[in-house]
Amino acid sequence: MLLPAEAEVARQLRRYRAWERLMLAAPADRTVRATFEDSGYTLCVLMGKRCAREAADAAERFLRHGPAAFLREREQSGRPHPAGRRIRRTPFTARRTTAGR
Repeated sequence: MLLPAEAEVARQLRRYRAWERLMLAAPADRTVRATFEDSGYTLCVLMGKRCAREAADAAERFLRHGPAAFLREREQSGRPHPAGRRIRRTPFTARRTTAGR
């Protein structure tokens, strides 16, 4: 599993928090809201979370405790490790093709 660089996590978390403050100060500003949501989405992708608040919390824990603790937390959360999934493939001889018909 690839882990994000700590510097990138810190940068994205700072960006998210800055836009969060601006959005709370001007909730009717569509540009601010859109940029805030974009920064939240980026943090979600970076941290592997579905919610921006969860991603921000995970980023803070990642920066506080380091990558090893982040990996342990993911394993204990019950979510399967992406590399641990088994992919069922059909044997080549059983595949059918319509090419040339």
